[in-house]
Amino acid sequence: MTQWILPAALILFSLLIGIVCEKFLFHKFKKIIIQKHIPGSRLIFQALHRVTFIWFLLAGFSSALVAASPNLSPELKILLQRIITIIFLCSITLVLARLTAGFVNSWTRKAEGVSASLISNLAKTAVFILGILILLQTLGVAVTPLVTTLGIGGIAVGLALQDTLANLFSGFYLIISKQVRTGDYVKLDEGHEGYVTDITWRNTTIKELSNNVVIVPNSKLASAIFTNYHLPAKEITLTMNVGVSYDSDLEQVEKVTVEVAKDVMREIAPELIANEPYIRFHTFNDFSIDFTLYMRVSEYFDQRMGKHLFVKRLHKRYQESGISIPFPIRDIYVHNNN
Repeated sequence: MTQWILPAALILFSLLIGIVCEKFLFHKFKKIIIQKHIPGSRLIFQALHRVTFIWFLLAGFSSALVAASPNLSPELKILLQRIITIIFLCSITLVLARLTAGFVNSWTRKAEGVSASLISNLAKTAVFILGILILLQTLGVAVTPLVTTLGIGGIAVGLALQDTLANLFSGFYLIISKQVRTGDYVKLDEGHEGYVTDITWRNTTIKELSNNVVIVPNSKLASAIFTNYHLPAKEITLTMNVGVSYDSDLEQVEKVTVEVAKDVMREIAPELIANEPYIRFHTFNDFSIDFTLYMRVSEYFDQRMGKHLFVKRLHKRYQESGISIPFPIRDIYVHNNN
């Protein structure tokens, strides 16, 4: 039994070192590096999560295998070496896949409107496939015939998964054409509207203002008629129709209305204040002179708050300035035959 003491001690020592490094040193080092704001440091530590413990454990098993090799048969020794190699290569593949997905996600956040989910998952899948091929090649499995077989089998799989592939390629089309981007506010021809939160390999997820989620297949969205309120730019023009009485001084009406609109813009869209709001009179109506206010807001959703604030403040200013907003009045004449 004494001949197994050293291998067992090496395995136990590597296990303890792995736990200590993973639970204490790794987290402390992670906080120090992240506080220094080194680019990519957070992604690297996320990719190495739990993997450093596996590496320490594999180092212990490798050392134990070397120490116990005189007492092992050649076949068992080769088998254990292969198992350690397989686990090590799998861990390397996992780290590279995490890093690839992390850097792709980081890039997609900077490249406005590109879906993080579809592209990052595709990149991660590519790394996993490459890792599997390298692993098989390391184990002595001929990769070329396997790839050829998978290519032939892929044709049959593609025929069986036509709908899935249609959604996949439609998702790529939507991203490449930039017709729909994550963060865009869209309204479908069926009436659903909301913010695009993600484009996956199969569906596009739209989050409505009521916090409900609408799932639309990519192929359906690619062929649908929809309005993207963030294209060609997020900024849009809010329009409000207002009517004032015929007794009003139209010069004063214009001045007061524009001042109120500027005040609203300073609160909800200060970066657009250079685009001054304006009004245009257009109709002599039955009871009022009608005009339309044009005011820029940062995005589609800001229209609600803009209209809310504008109506409240305009009503108050009109009362203070003696400007009336008329309501329909009818004169009724009663004929008495007596």
